[in-house]
Amino acid sequence: MTASLLLASNRGPLAHVEDEQGAVVARRGGGGLVSAMSAALEGSDAVWVCAALNDADRWASRAVDGHVAPGVQMLDLDPVTFDRAYNGVANATLWFVSHLLYDLPSAPVFDARSQREWDAYRAYDDAFAAALAEAAAPGASVLVQDYHLALTPRQLRHRRPDLRIGHFSHTPWAPPEYFCLLPDDVAREVLLGMLGADAVGFHAPRWAAAFGRCCAEVLGAAVTPDAVMYEGRTTRLSVHPLGVDAAGLRERSAQPDVQGRLPGLRELVGDCQLLLRIDRTELSKNIVRGLEAYRELLRTRPEWRRKVVHLAFAYPSRHDLPEYREYTAAVQRVAREVNEEYAEDGWLPIHLEVRDDFARSLAAYALADVLVVNPLRDGMNLVAKEGPVLSERGVSLVLSRHAGAADELGAHAHLVNPFDVSQTAAALHQALSTSATVRARRSLQLAEAATALPPAAWLAAQVGALAARGAKPQRLDPEP
Repeated sequence: MTASLLLASNRGPLAHVEDEQGAVVARRGGGGLVSAMSAALEGSDAVWVCAALNDADRWASRAVDGHVAPGVQMLDLDPVTFDRAYNGVANATLWFVSHLLYDLPSAPVFDARSQREWDAYRAYDDAFAAALAEAAAPGASVLVQDYHLALTPRQLRHRRPDLRIGHFSHTPWAPPEYFCLLPDDVAREVLLGMLGADAVGFHAPRWAAAFGRCCAEVLGAAVTPDAVMYEGRTTRLSVHPLGVDAAGLRERSAQPDVQGRLPGLRELVGDCQLLLRIDRTELSKNIVRGLEAYRELLRTRPEWRRKVVHLAFAYPSRHDLPEYREYTAAVQRVAREVNEEYAEDGWLPIHLEVRDDFARSLAAYALADVLVVNPLRDGMNLVAKEGPVLSERGVSLVLSRHAGAADELGAHAHLVNPFDVSQTAAALHQALSTSATVRARRSLQLAEAATALPPAAWLAAQVGALAARGAKPQRLDPEP
C-alpha cells in the first residue's frame, strides 16, 4: 500500500529500548523535530520513514520488515554505514559547518577517511530515497527533513520524477565562505542534492538567503529571493518558522508527572528569582559562556547574590564525539567553580541538572522569571518559544540574536551577542530588574509570536510550498 504524503528523517517517532526483563519495547522518540512532526501528523495516513538508531531499533525493524508501527517504516541500515554517515558526516561535518563550529587552525581536515565517510553518507541517503520511492503513491508529496538527508531529494527525483519533493533544514545555513570549507565536490553534491527538491525550506529568511548565495557561488546558479534556477529546473526557497502547539504543550504540562515536580522546584527556588536554561550539551548552545555571564553578574552586581537561583538543565548529547564529552566536562567545571566562589549557607547559585527529565523541564518553565537562550547559532530554538507559553506569571527572555527565533521574538526579548559575556551579564541584570507588569506584557507578546505557526500549520505550509511549484514536478537531466 502506498501513501500520498511521506516524511523522511533520521530520527523517527519511535525509539526502542530493552526493559528490565530484556524485552524490546517502543517509546516515543526524542528531539524537537520528532515532537513537532508527531503533533502535526497525528490522525493522518502519512508514512514516516526513519532510521534504526541502535541495536534495539534494528531488532524491532527486522522482526516486522521495517513496519514498526502503522505509518512508520524504520530502515535497518548497516551499522558501519550508519556510523560513518551519522557521526562522521552529519554530526561531525555538516553540523559543524552550518553552526560555524570549527577551530579553524586545526580543523577540518579532509582525507581518505573523509572520503569513506562521504561514500557512506551517500549510501545512507540513497537508502532513504529507495524506501520513499517504493512507498510513495503516484504524484505523492515527500517532505525530507534536515542535514542528515541532504542528498535524498536528488536521489529520489531520479527514481520517481513524478513526485513532489520538499527538503527542510532545521539548522542554520552557513555563508559561502564557510560552506566552502567542505571539499569542492562535497559542497557541490550537497547543493545539487537539495536542489533535487521542488521546494527547500528554512526557519528564517537569513538561512534561506545564505543557501541561495552558496548556490550562486558554488554552482553559478541564478538566484532570486525566493528561488534557485539551475540545470533547467527551478527550486523554490521558502521560510516556515516552526511554532509550538500551545494547547498540546499546556495539556502535557498539566499531567501528574509535571505537576508533581513543582513542589520540589518551588522549595529549591524559595524567595529567589529563577533564572532558567534548558539545553542539550551541544557545542552551539553556548552553555559555558552563559554560565560565565551569570558569574560576571554575581561578581559585578553583588545585590543579586541570594536573590536569584540559576537552574541549568544541560542534557548530555552526542557523547560518541570527543568534542562533546569535553564540552560537557567544561559545563560541569564552570558550574562547580561558580558555586565554590559564591555559595553561602542556604543558597547555592547554580543547580546543574544533567539527567534528562522532560517533566521537570516543563515544570521549570512555569516558575521561571528569566529564560536564557544564548546559542552561537540555531536554526530556530523551541525552548525560547515554549517558555513564554508555559509561564505562570510572565518570563523575561534573554535571547541570542543568532538564533532563528530572534526574527520573531526579538522585539520582545533582551537580544545579546552570544560571544559577549559582559553584554549577556548586563542583559541578565536588565531581565531580572524588569517589573512584573512589563514582564507579563512582554511574555504574552512572546507567547503570541511563538504560536503563530504551530506544527500542523507548519507542516501544511511545507506541503503548500510544493503545490505552489506549478502543474508538474520537474525532471532532472540524466546523471553524467
